Amino acid sequence: MAAATSGAVLNGLGSSFINGGKKSQALLAGTNRVTSSKKSVVVAALPPKKSWIPAVKGGGNLINPEWLDGSLPGDYGFDPLGLGKDPAFLKWYREAELIHGRWAMAAVVGIFVGQTWSGIPWFEAGADPGAIAPFSFGSLLGTQLLLMGWVESKRWVDFFNPESQSVEWATPWSRTAENFANATGEQGYPGGKFFDPLCLAGTIKDGVYIPDTEKLDRLKVAEIKHARLAMVAMLIFYFEAGQGKTPLGALGL
Repeated sequence: MAAATSGAVLNGLGSSFINGGKKSQALLAGTNRVTSSKKSVVVAALPPKKSWIPAVKGGGNLINPEWLDGSLPGDYGFDPLGLGKDPAFLKWYREAELIHGRWAMAAVVGIFVGQTWSGIPWFEAGADPGAIAPFSFGSLLGTQLLLMGWVESKRWVDFFNPESQSVEWATPWSRTAENFANATGEQGYPGGKFFDPLCLAGTIKDGVYIPDTEKLDRLKVAEIKHARLAMVAMLIFYFEAGQGKTPLGALGL
């Protein structure tokens, strides 16, 4: 039973759903795009690989893993455990890193703002009556299971079958699925008028959202850097909370 389940999961991760379209498959394969004809062959070269230890040139796969080609935003060749050797798993790990990083960034801001406003430590805010939004354990559990469970299940389905959730029945509060469609065509970066209302990575022309590839690439790198920093910060916050301390308290505020 366990073996069958594991096999199903691995088959799912390696399926065409997770690989998405031709653009994603080329990215996962780690190969250059080649256009050939009888007369010529055109090769689009990938940008130079960056290293997480620039001063060290050797080191083999520890410093410069062959399975990381520098095409992912924020890819500096850091994979000492070799978790990304399988292209399908690499795509899943990137998705997980991106989502966890976004939650961590929101949490860091919430922790500082919440304690500054109420004076209540973030790890006690859920039970303290003086908190900004006190919740009982039951209401918090229900919110997590129902609302978060619904959103995460839709994200999970969309990961294996891209754009399958931007339909009328999946977004009943919207008269059109256009607002929830993936405007950039890239997994994890939907863009569009709903997900990019300030048009930081695109423009709106005649009511149609047009992504700006240059801006989007720059924002992708900035986001993943801030996301990683926020995840490290949250790890530190957890250690501090175990000692009864808060980030503001550690700063003497």
